[in-house]
Parts: sequence; structure tokens; C-alpha cells
Amino acid sequence: MVMGYIFGFKEAQRYDDWYDDPQNRFVADLEDHLMLRLLLPARGERLLDIGCGTGRDLLKFLQMGLDVTGLDASPPMLQVAKKRLGHRGELRRGSAEDLPFEDNSFDIATLMTTLEFVDDPYKALQEACRVAKDRVFLGVLNRYSVKAIERRVKGMFSQSLYNRARFFSVWELRRQVREILGKTPVRWGTVPQLPASLKRYTQYLEKYFLVQKSPLGTFIGMAVTLVPRYRTKNIPIDEYVRQPTKAAPSLMQTPTH
Repeated sequence: MVMGYIFGFKEAQRYDDWYDDPQNRFVADLEDHLMLRLLLPARGERLLDIGCGTGRDLLKFLQMGLDVTGLDASPPMLQVAKKRLGHRGELRRGSAEDLPFEDNSFDIATLMTTLEFVDDPYKALQEACRVAKDRVFLGVLNRYSVKAIERRVKGMFSQSLYNRARFFSVWELRRQVREILGKTPVRWGTVPQLPASLKRYTQYLEKYFLVQKSPLGTFIGMAVTLVPRYRTKNIPIDEYVRQPTKAAPSLMQTPTH
């Protein structure tokens, strides 16, 4: 089974601790706002979060009334997620590239900063499109953002989690979606455009949808609508003309005496 990079106990703890910083919380709120605006989840829908981590997104969807399932390759991540959700959602260990679910098992599939750490992002995307019947949401780190450049430079001089990450662009992500699904409807946006340290001045600007259409934001959100495909097949029909068993009398026949 292909598993990609698997997070350990310390990384699971650091993942949750990251949200304690007010600037990071501001960035996470922008990402949530973008995701909800593009995805429009509805109460009662079945959602699979692929690479669910410690379950923060699962909890958010659960509170919105969705039926949630989470999958992750990391036992430590799933352990934290279990404490967060209790028995209110299903959690499974597995690979994003080989999902243990039937076709069309969920209304929605989400991959939030998951494609960056799998061995085969294209296969993971194919699997998400297979198990979801309505929508897929992709949340990835933008290779062309200032923050991504900063992270790559920093990784040249010190060990970082981002040294193992694969960054994407809007165009690359959309191209892969179209290769898998054809010309299916795709909506996207990015956040944040400016440093979180300026949130006092940018918090309203960052949520404006025209600002989010910049392809240079740190985080890319992309909602994919799954359009059903139908294949037609010609069915041969045996046609024949039924022959009368005996000749019918002519209506124009002159009676004989």
C-alpha cells in the first residue's frame, strides 16, 4: 500500500499547537471561509476528509450537520482526531492513493494540504473523484506565493516539514482535474494575499472574492463539480414482418351468385 509521508507523534502535536498562534488562526479562518464559500456543504451530506490529520476540519463539518468520515495514514494523527470527535464520526487508517471505499460512497471528498505529502498526487486525486459523487475540494499550498518561496529558502538551511512537501499552482491543479474528469466545472480562489501580521488592516479585504481570484495567495482552494458521465450502447432490435397465415378477402371483391 502506498502511504506517502506519515506524520509522527511530535508532528501531530505541533500541527495542533500551530493554531494557538493568533496569526496562524487568522490564516486558518481565511482558508475555512474560502473552502465554505466554494464548496457550499449542506446538512446531511456524507463527507470524506482524506488526510484528516487531527480532525479539526472534521469537527467543523460535524458541527454543520454533515455525516463525516476521516482517513489518514498516521496513527498519531488519528489518535488525536478520535479524542476530538469521540464517536460522532468514523475514522479509518489508509492511503489516499488506495481508498478503502466503494465508488460514489460520499457526496463530498476533501483533501486539505494532503496532496503535498502523498507519493502520487494524481492517483490520490483520481481516488477522491471515484469515491465522491457530487463534489471534491482541494486545498493545497501555492508554489508561486511569497510564503512558499520563503519556506523553500528556509529549507535550504534547516530541516523543515516543508522540505518533504510538494507545492502546486492553480494551473497545474486545474490541468490534472481536467485530465481525469474532462471539462467539469471548477471554481478556485487563494488566501491570504498579504502577511498575516497585517490582519488588522486586511481582514475584510482578504475575504473579498475578487481579491481571492489572485493566483498568488499562499493557499489554493479548488472546488470540483463531478458531472455524471453516460455511455450509450446500441442495442440491436430484431424486426420482422409477420406473414398472414391465409389471404384476407378483398374488400373490393364482387360477390358471386
